[in-house]
Amino acid sequence: MVRQAVILCGGLGSRLGALTADTPKPLLLVDGLPFLDVLLFELARHGVTRVLLLAGFAAQRIVEYAASTPLKARFGLEIEVSIEPQRAGTGGAVWHARDRLDDRFFLLNGDSWFDINLLDLGSRVICEPSAAGAIAVRLLADASRNGVVEIDDGRLTRFRGRPECSASGLVSGGVYVFQSSLTDWLDRCCSLEDDVFPLLARAEKLLAKPFEGYFIDIGVPDTFACAQHEVPRQRQRPAVFLDRDGVLNHDDGYIGSYARFRWIDGAKTAVKLLNDAGLFVFVVTNQAGVARGFYSEDDVRALHAQLVAELALSGAHLDDIRYCPFHPYAVLPEFRRTSDWRKPSPGMILDLFRCWPVDAGASFLIGDRERDCAAAAGIDSYLFHGGDLFRFVSELLATRAHTPSA
Repeated sequence: MVRQAVILCGGLGSRLGALTADTPKPLLLVDGLPFLDVLLFELARHGVTRVLLLAGFAAQRIVEYAASTPLKARFGLEIEVSIEPQRAGTGGAVWHARDRLDDRFFLLNGDSWFDINLLDLGSRVICEPSAAGAIAVRLLADASRNGVVEIDDGRLTRFRGRPECSASGLVSGGVYVFQSSLTDWLDRCCSLEDDVFPLLARAEKLLAKPFEGYFIDIGVPDTFACAQHEVPRQRQRPAVFLDRDGVLNHDDGYIGSYARFRWIDGAKTAVKLLNDAGLFVFVVTNQAGVARGFYSEDDVRALHAQLVAELALSGAHLDDIRYCPFHPYAVLPEFRRTSDWRKPSPGMILDLFRCWPVDAGASFLIGDRERDCAAAAGIDSYLFHGGDLFRFVSELLATRAHTPSA
């Protein structure tokens, strides 16, 4: 998995005038929160645990943010700041932080958000390690504010700069994944966009993957104003709540270790399909095996960590997991109680509503038993009777797309 993200935060933001007189663009408030919160939230839910902020202009403000953001505690993030000694350009900022880079890392512009499945992008480089990196691109109806790129057979072949007039084109989404070998192409003062990426393209070292997700760049007054209402609306997304045993894996009875875990056919690709569709993907599972003494909570957490790691290899991820270890007839007294987290009660789902910006009206649950569906907390629910989960989810998403109330 790609565990580190590097975010470019050093630009002057001159096009925003007084807004950035003493505030770096990534710290401008969008819907009352620093814009960096949007990026850190998205990175963390994709499994990133370490963040390196590349600061320049008003660097102390970035240092203060790194120390105080509540997202650090929520997601267990390690946040560091690298301050360039002088204005070094986007490539130079990375070069000055070269000793702090993982073997593989995400790189993001700090003033734009491209809402994509980051692990899908990361898997491009994992599957083709000879490449220096991969870039997420998007088709814009009007690419006149952006440099246009050309791609061929999954590789970026040319940077053409800004078109002279309004026209559609593929543009960089400001999201990349790189090998640490990127630093071999850098200098102490250089631009990624103008100096480095064209060289990588000519050497056929830069992969490209188109995405269709929401994109916004807050670098000019008009788009910054749009961000105030668009970003909070985009961050609230539908969720799918998946039972574990019988949906993701075969229900062989009290699965407490990976040795006994058997994926349902199509489960990993189904999770990726849901990720790519822009949904939160949550697991809600009763784990009475803990209450009965068959395995411990540590065993459950270790198993789930292994599932997350294996899903990542397929470009998929789970946003969060809830499990209920309690049972009214537990063998172990510390777990012997009635809990509103135990399905068919909806406690796990309601807790996820509380912790995540979920669009409850567009959310749904998939379970393999009627009791799972009874736990649906007022959302739609669907019974999975076995077979191929990818096919089931594909048909379900297609049906919901054509259902006005979904």
